[in-house]
Amino acid sequence: MLIDTTLREGAQLFGAYFNIDTRKHIVAGLVALGVDEVELGWVGQDDLPELAEYACSLNGNTKFSVWSPCREEDVITVSKLPVDRINIGVPVSDLHIEKRLGLDRAGLLKKLTKTVETAKDHGLKYVSIGLEDFSRADESFALTVALLAKVSGASRIRLADSLGQLTPKATESLVQLFSSQINIDFAVHCHDDFGMATANAVTALGSGAKYVDVSVLGIGERSGIAATEELIAYLSLNNENYSYSTEGLVELCNFISSAAGVAIARTKAVVGTDIFACESGLHAHALSKSPELFEPYNPELVGKTRKLAVGCKSGKAAVASALSDGEIAPLVKDFSERNLSALTQAVRKLSCELMRPLTKGELVELTLNSEK
Repeated sequence: MLIDTTLREGAQLFGAYFNIDTRKHIVAGLVALGVDEVELGWVGQDDLPELAEYACSLNGNTKFSVWSPCREEDVITVSKLPVDRINIGVPVSDLHIEKRLGLDRAGLLKKLTKTVETAKDHGLKYVSIGLEDFSRADESFALTVALLAKVSGASRIRLADSLGQLTPKATESLVQLFSSQINIDFAVHCHDDFGMATANAVTALGSGAKYVDVSVLGIGERSGIAATEELIAYLSLNNENYSYSTEGLVELCNFISSAAGVAIARTKAVVGTDIFACESGLHAHALSKSPELFEPYNPELVGKTRKLAVGCKSGKAAVASALSDGEIAPLVKDFSERNLSALTQAVRKLSCELMRPLTKGELVELTLNSEK
Protein backbone atom coordinates (compact mmCIF):
# COMPACT_ATOMS: atom_id res chain seq x y z
CA MET A 1 0.00 0.00 0.00
CA LEU A 2 1.26 3.45 -0.87
CA ILE A 3 1.44 6.54 1.33
CA ASP A 4 2.01 9.55 -0.90
CA THR A 5 3.81 12.34 0.89
CA THR A 6 4.33 14.80 -1.97
CA LEU A 7 2.56 17.44 0.13
CA ARG A 8 4.75 16.88 3.20
CA GLU A 9 8.11 15.36 2.25
CA GLY A 10 7.89 16.68 -1.31
CA ALA A 11 7.03 20.18 -0.14
CA GLN A 12 10.31 20.22 1.80
CA LEU A 13 12.22 20.27 -1.48
CA PHE A 14 14.51 23.30 -1.61
CA GLY A 15 12.77 26.11 -3.49
CA ALA A 16 9.41 24.33 -3.85
CA TYR A 17 6.33 26.31 -2.79
CA PHE A 18 2.81 24.93 -3.30
CA ASN A 19 -0.14 27.28 -2.86
CA ILE A 20 -3.54 25.98 -1.82
CA ASP A 21 -4.83 25.56 -5.38
CA THR A 22 -1.74 23.59 -6.35
CA ARG A 23 -2.10 21.37 -3.30
CA LYS A 24 -5.76 20.68 -4.10
CA HIS A 25 -4.82 19.72 -7.67
CA ILE A 26 -2.19 17.33 -6.33
CA VAL A 27 -4.60 15.72 -3.87
CA ALA A 28 -7.23 15.21 -6.57
CA GLY A 29 -4.64 13.67 -8.87
CA LEU A 30 -3.44 11.25 -6.20
CA VAL A 31 -6.98 10.19 -5.35
CA ALA A 32 -7.61 9.54 -9.06
CA LEU A 33 -4.55 7.29 -9.13
CA GLY A 34 -5.99 5.27 -6.26
CA VAL A 35 -3.19 5.99 -3.78
CA ASP A 36 -4.07 4.36 -0.45
CA GLU A 37 -3.11 7.26 1.82
CA VAL A 38 -2.11 10.88 1.26
CA GLU A 39 -0.11 12.77 3.86
CA LEU A 40 -1.62 16.22 3.44
CA GLY A 41 1.14 18.19 5.15
CA TRP A 42 2.42 19.04 8.60
CA VAL A 43 0.71 20.45 11.67
CA GLY A 44 0.48 24.25 11.69
CA GLN A 45 0.90 24.56 7.92
CA ASP A 46 -0.95 27.41 6.23
CA ASP A 47 -4.34 26.46 4.75
CA LEU A 48 -4.12 22.89 6.08
CA PRO A 49 -7.69 22.92 7.48
CA GLU A 50 -9.04 24.05 4.08
CA LEU A 51 -7.00 21.39 2.27
CA ALA A 52 -8.18 18.68 4.67
CA GLU A 53 -11.83 19.68 4.16
CA TYR A 54 -11.34 19.58 0.38
CA ALA A 55 -9.60 16.20 0.46
CA CYS A 56 -12.35 14.63 2.52
CA SER A 57 -14.93 15.84 -0.01
CA LEU A 58 -13.35 13.85 -2.84
CA ASN A 59 -14.78 10.55 -3.98
CA GLY A 60 -12.47 7.59 -3.51
CA ASN A 61 -11.05 5.17 -0.96
CA THR A 62 -7.96 7.22 -0.13
CA LYS A 63 -7.22 7.87 3.55
CA PHE A 64 -5.77 11.20 4.68
CA SER A 65 -3.19 11.88 7.37
CA VAL A 66 -1.16 14.77 8.78
CA TRP A 67 2.42 14.74 10.07
CA SER A 68 3.29 16.00 13.54
CA PRO A 69 6.38 16.11 15.73
CA CYS A 70 6.23 14.19 19.01
CA ARG A 71 4.55 16.97 20.98
CA GLU A 72 1.23 16.75 22.80
CA GLU A 73 0.09 20.27 21.86
CA ASP A 74 0.66 19.57 18.16
CA VAL A 75 -1.21 16.29 18.35
CA ILE A 76 -4.19 18.11 19.86
CA THR A 77 -4.09 20.59 16.98
CA VAL A 78 -4.23 17.74 14.46
CA SER A 79 -7.17 16.19 16.29
CA LYS A 80 -9.25 19.24 15.40
CA LEU A 81 -8.83 18.60 11.66
CA PRO A 82 -11.28 16.41 9.70
CA VAL A 83 -8.80 13.50 9.50
CA ASP A 84 -8.45 10.52 11.79
CA ARG A 85 -4.84 9.58 10.97
CA ILE A 86 -1.70 11.16 12.35
CA ASN A 87 1.93 10.40 11.53
CA ILE A 88 4.16 11.30 14.48
CA GLY A 89 7.89 11.66 13.95
CA VAL A 90 10.15 10.26 16.69
CA PRO A 91 13.96 10.39 16.28
CA VAL A 92 15.55 7.12 17.45
CA SER A 93 19.27 7.61 16.79
CA ASP A 94 21.25 8.85 19.77
CA LEU A 95 22.61 11.66 17.62
CA HIS A 96 19.12 13.07 17.03
CA ILE A 97 17.81 12.33 20.52
CA GLU A 98 20.64 14.20 22.21
CA LYS A 99 21.54 16.99 19.77
CA ARG A 100 18.13 17.70 18.26
CA LEU A 101 15.76 17.06 21.16
CA GLY A 102 18.09 17.53 24.10
CA LEU A 103 16.84 14.30 25.68
CA ASP A 104 18.19 10.92 26.70
CA ARG A 105 16.62 7.58 25.77
CA ALA A 106 14.46 7.42 28.90
CA GLY A 107 13.19 10.94 28.28
CA LEU A 108 12.27 10.08 24.71
CA LEU A 109 10.31 6.99 25.78
CA LYS A 110 8.36 9.00 28.33
CA LYS A 111 7.58 11.71 25.77
CA LEU A 112 6.46 9.10 23.22
CA THR A 113 4.07 7.41 25.65
CA LYS A 114 2.37 10.67 26.61
CA THR A 115 2.07 11.83 23.00
CA VAL A 116 0.51 8.59 21.71
CA GLU A 117 -1.92 8.47 24.63
CA THR A 118 -2.89 12.09 23.97
CA ALA A 119 -3.56 11.30 20.31
CA LYS A 120 -5.84 8.40 21.22
CA ASP A 121 -7.60 10.39 23.96
CA HIS A 122 -8.39 13.15 21.43
CA GLY A 123 -10.08 10.85 18.94
CA LEU A 124 -7.30 10.10 16.45
CA LYS A 125 -8.13 6.54 15.48
CA TYR A 126 -4.98 5.65 13.54
CA VAL A 127 -1.66 6.69 15.05
CA SER A 128 1.50 6.05 13.06
CA ILE A 129 4.90 6.43 14.72
CA GLY A 130 7.80 7.22 12.43
CA LEU A 131 11.20 6.08 13.72
CA GLU A 132 13.39 8.83 12.25
CA ASP A 133 17.05 8.11 11.41
CA PHE A 134 16.18 4.46 12.03
CA SER A 135 19.04 3.14 9.87
CA ARG A 136 21.65 4.78 12.15
CA ALA A 137 19.95 3.86 15.42
CA ASP A 138 20.74 1.10 17.85
CA GLU A 139 18.53 -1.82 16.76
CA SER A 140 17.55 -2.93 20.24
CA PHE A 141 16.53 0.59 21.25
CA ALA A 142 14.59 1.09 18.02
CA LEU A 143 12.74 -2.15 18.77
CA THR A 144 12.00 -0.89 22.28
CA VAL A 145 10.55 2.34 20.86
CA ALA A 146 8.42 0.41 18.37
CA LEU A 147 7.10 -1.95 21.05
CA LEU A 148 6.31 0.91 23.43
CA ALA A 149 4.48 2.72 20.63
CA LYS A 150 2.30 -0.32 20.04
CA VAL A 151 1.58 -0.83 23.75
CA SER A 152 0.66 2.85 24.02
CA GLY A 153 -1.91 2.53 21.23
CA ALA A 154 -0.11 3.06 17.91
CA SER A 155 -1.48 1.36 14.80
CA ARG A 156 1.61 1.55 12.58
CA ILE A 157 5.39 1.88 12.81
CA ARG A 158 7.17 3.80 10.06
CA LEU A 159 10.85 2.90 9.61
CA ALA A 160 12.59 5.97 8.17
CA ASP A 161 15.93 5.60 6.40
CA SER A 162 16.41 9.35 6.80
CA LEU A 163 19.79 9.58 5.05
CA GLY A 164 19.39 6.85 2.45
CA GLN A 165 21.90 4.52 4.09
CA LEU A 166 20.16 1.21 3.42
CA THR A 167 20.58 -1.27 0.57
CA PRO A 168 17.82 -3.66 -0.54
CA LYS A 169 19.51 -6.52 1.34
CA ALA A 170 19.75 -4.47 4.55
CA THR A 171 16.15 -3.29 4.10
CA GLU A 172 14.94 -6.88 3.79
CA SER A 173 16.82 -7.92 6.92
CA LEU A 174 15.56 -5.04 9.07
CA VAL A 175 11.93 -5.26 7.95
CA GLN A 176 11.89 -9.01 8.59
CA LEU A 177 13.49 -8.51 12.01
CA PHE A 178 10.97 -5.91 13.15
CA SER A 179 8.00 -7.78 11.64
CA SER A 180 9.00 -10.95 13.47
CA GLN A 181 9.31 -9.15 16.81
CA ILE A 182 6.24 -6.90 16.79
CA ASN A 183 2.78 -7.68 15.41
CA ILE A 184 1.86 -4.30 13.94
CA ASP A 185 1.64 -2.69 10.50
CA PHE A 186 5.01 -1.49 9.23
CA ALA A 187 5.80 1.24 6.73
CA VAL A 188 9.13 2.35 5.30
CA HIS A 189 10.30 5.82 4.30
CA CYS A 190 13.29 5.42 1.98
CA HIS A 191 15.49 8.35 0.99
CA ASP A 192 17.35 8.33 -2.31
CA ASP A 193 20.77 9.71 -1.37
CA PHE A 194 22.49 6.77 -3.07
CA GLY A 195 19.82 6.06 -5.69
CA MET A 196 18.22 3.06 -3.97
CA ALA A 197 14.94 4.46 -2.63
CA THR A 198 12.56 2.77 -5.07
CA ALA A 199 14.47 -0.53 -4.89
CA ASN A 200 14.42 -0.41 -1.10
CA ALA A 201 10.69 0.37 -1.09
CA VAL A 202 9.88 -2.55 -3.40
CA THR A 203 12.07 -4.83 -1.29
CA ALA A 204 10.33 -3.70 1.89
CA LEU A 205 6.91 -4.59 0.48
CA GLY A 206 8.20 -8.04 -0.40
CA SER A 207 9.73 -8.50 3.05
CA GLY A 208 6.74 -7.83 5.29
CA ALA A 209 6.11 -4.08 5.21
CA LYS A 210 2.51 -3.17 4.45
CA TYR A 211 3.11 0.46 3.45
CA VAL A 212 5.80 2.46 1.69
CA ASP A 213 6.17 6.22 1.47
CA VAL A 214 6.41 7.78 -1.99
CA SER A 215 6.27 11.21 -3.60
CA VAL A 216 5.62 12.26 -7.19
CA LEU A 217 8.93 12.41 -9.10
CA GLY A 218 10.51 11.33 -5.82
CA ILE A 219 10.82 14.95 -4.69
CA GLY A 220 11.75 15.73 -1.11
CA GLU A 221 14.68 16.69 1.08
CA ARG A 222 18.03 16.52 -0.75
CA SER A 223 17.66 13.86 -3.48
CA GLY A 224 14.18 12.85 -2.33
CA ILE A 225 12.52 9.50 -1.68
CA ALA A 226 10.93 6.63 -3.60
CA ALA A 227 8.92 7.84 -6.60
CA THR A 228 5.13 7.48 -6.72
CA GLU A 229 5.05 6.88 -10.47
CA GLU A 230 7.70 4.16 -10.28
CA LEU A 231 5.97 2.24 -7.49
CA ILE A 232 2.54 2.56 -9.09
CA ALA A 233 3.80 1.39 -12.48
CA TYR A 234 5.85 -1.46 -11.03
CA LEU A 235 3.10 -2.74 -8.76
CA SER A 236 0.19 -2.30 -11.19
CA LEU A 237 1.89 -3.59 -14.33
CA ASN A 238 3.64 -6.55 -12.69
CA ASN A 239 1.12 -7.73 -10.12
CA GLU A 240 -2.58 -8.43 -10.51
CA ASN A 241 -3.14 -7.77 -6.80
CA TYR A 242 -2.67 -4.02 -7.28
CA SER A 243 -5.16 -1.85 -9.13
CA TYR A 244 -3.67 1.64 -9.13
CA SER A 245 -4.55 3.73 -12.16
CA THR A 246 -1.58 4.53 -14.39
CA GLU A 247 -3.41 6.73 -16.90
CA GLY A 248 -2.95 9.98 -15.00
CA LEU A 249 0.71 9.53 -14.09
CA VAL A 250 2.18 11.63 -16.89
CA GLU A 251 -0.22 14.54 -16.32
CA LEU A 252 0.40 14.62 -12.58
CA CYS A 253 4.17 14.32 -12.97
CA ASN A 254 4.20 17.15 -15.50
CA PHE A 255 2.14 19.27 -13.12
CA ILE A 256 4.51 18.60 -10.22
CA SER A 257 7.48 19.26 -12.49
CA SER A 258 6.15 22.72 -13.27
CA ALA A 259 4.99 23.50 -9.74
CA ALA A 260 8.21 22.40 -8.06
CA GLY A 261 10.62 23.54 -10.77
CA VAL A 262 12.00 20.03 -11.28
CA ALA A 263 12.79 19.05 -14.86
CA ILE A 264 11.83 15.54 -15.98
CA ALA A 265 14.74 13.81 -17.69
CA ARG A 266 13.76 12.42 -21.08
CA THR A 267 14.92 9.01 -19.87
CA LYS A 268 13.06 9.22 -16.53
CA ALA A 269 11.49 5.88 -15.68
CA VAL A 270 7.76 5.65 -16.46
CA VAL A 271 7.21 9.29 -17.52
CA GLY A 272 10.26 10.37 -19.56
CA THR A 273 9.49 11.55 -23.10
CA ASP A 274 11.95 9.14 -24.75
CA ILE A 275 11.55 5.94 -22.76
CA PHE A 276 9.74 4.33 -25.69
CA ALA A 277 11.89 5.93 -28.39
CA CYS A 278 14.33 3.81 -30.38
CA GLU A 279 16.75 4.20 -33.30
CA SER A 280 19.14 1.30 -32.67
CA GLY A 281 19.04 -1.08 -35.62
CA LEU A 282 18.44 -4.39 -33.85
CA HIS A 283 15.99 -2.97 -31.33
CA ALA A 284 14.04 -0.86 -33.82
CA HIS A 285 13.63 -3.78 -36.20
CA ALA A 286 12.53 -6.08 -33.38
CA LEU A 287 10.04 -3.54 -32.06
CA SER A 288 8.44 -3.27 -35.48
CA LYS A 289 7.84 -7.02 -35.39
CA SER A 290 6.95 -7.64 -31.77
CA PRO A 291 7.07 -4.74 -29.24
CA GLU A 292 7.18 -6.99 -26.18
CA LEU A 293 10.69 -8.07 -27.17
CA PHE A 294 12.14 -4.79 -25.89
CA GLU A 295 9.32 -3.10 -23.98
CA PRO A 296 8.41 -3.98 -20.36
CA TYR A 297 4.78 -2.89 -20.88
CA ASN A 298 2.52 -1.23 -23.43
CA PRO A 299 3.38 2.50 -23.65
CA GLU A 300 -0.31 3.40 -23.74
CA LEU A 301 -0.72 2.10 -20.18
CA VAL A 302 1.18 5.14 -18.89
CA GLY A 303 -0.05 7.58 -21.52
CA LYS A 304 2.98 7.27 -23.80
CA THR A 305 3.43 6.41 -27.48
CA ARG A 306 6.12 4.42 -29.20
CA LYS A 307 8.61 6.46 -31.23
CA LEU A 308 10.84 4.81 -33.83
CA ALA A 309 13.35 6.72 -35.92
CA VAL A 310 16.35 5.97 -38.10
CA GLY A 311 19.83 7.37 -37.66
CA CYS A 312 23.50 6.54 -37.57
CA LYS A 313 22.78 3.37 -35.52
CA SER A 314 20.23 1.96 -37.97
CA GLY A 315 20.65 -1.01 -40.30
CA LYS A 316 18.89 -1.89 -43.54
CA ALA A 317 16.06 -3.72 -41.79
CA ALA A 318 15.28 -0.70 -39.62
CA VAL A 319 15.34 1.67 -42.60
CA ALA A 320 13.09 -0.65 -44.61
CA SER A 321 10.69 -0.85 -41.68
CA ALA A 322 10.64 2.94 -41.38
CA LEU A 323 9.74 3.25 -45.05
CA SER A 324 6.66 1.12 -44.45
CA ASP A 325 5.33 3.61 -41.89
CA GLY A 326 1.78 4.72 -42.71
CA GLU A 327 2.80 8.37 -43.11
CA ILE A 328 5.93 7.70 -45.15
CA ALA A 329 4.96 4.76 -47.37
CA PRO A 330 2.60 6.71 -49.69
CA LEU A 331 5.33 9.30 -50.33
CA VAL A 332 8.00 6.77 -51.29
CA LYS A 333 5.86 4.12 -52.96
CA ASP A 334 8.18 3.91 -55.97
CA PHE A 335 11.28 3.22 -53.88
CA SER A 336 13.31 0.29 -55.15
CA GLU A 337 14.77 -2.00 -52.50
CA ARG A 338 17.91 -2.44 -54.61
CA ASN A 339 18.86 1.04 -53.41
CA LEU A 340 18.38 0.12 -49.73
CA SER A 341 22.09 -0.23 -48.95
CA ALA A 342 22.90 3.17 -50.43
CA LEU A 343 19.93 4.76 -48.65
CA THR A 344 20.99 3.26 -45.33
CA GLN A 345 24.47 4.70 -45.75
CA ALA A 346 22.97 8.10 -46.59
CA VAL A 347 20.75 7.92 -43.52
CA ARG A 348 23.74 7.15 -41.30
CA LYS A 349 25.85 9.89 -42.83
CA LEU A 350 23.22 12.63 -42.45
CA SER A 351 22.35 11.52 -38.93
CA CYS A 352 26.01 11.67 -37.87
CA GLU A 353 26.34 15.15 -39.37
CA LEU A 354 23.19 16.36 -37.57
CA MET A 355 24.06 14.40 -34.41
CA ARG A 356 20.47 13.22 -33.98
CA PRO A 357 17.95 10.80 -35.51
CA LEU A 358 16.28 11.88 -38.74
CA THR A 359 12.78 13.30 -38.93
CA LYS A 360 10.25 11.62 -41.18
CA GLY A 361 10.55 14.50 -43.64
CA GLU A 362 14.32 14.10 -43.85
CA LEU A 363 13.98 10.37 -44.45
CA VAL A 364 11.48 10.96 -47.24
CA GLU A 365 13.76 13.54 -48.87
CA LEU A 366 16.77 11.21 -48.73
CA THR A 367 14.71 8.37 -50.13
CA LEU A 368 13.39 10.41 -53.06
CA ASN A 369 16.88 11.74 -53.83
CA SER A 370 18.32 8.21 -53.82
CA GLU A 371 15.91 7.29 -56.62
CA LYS A 372 17.08 10.08 -58.93
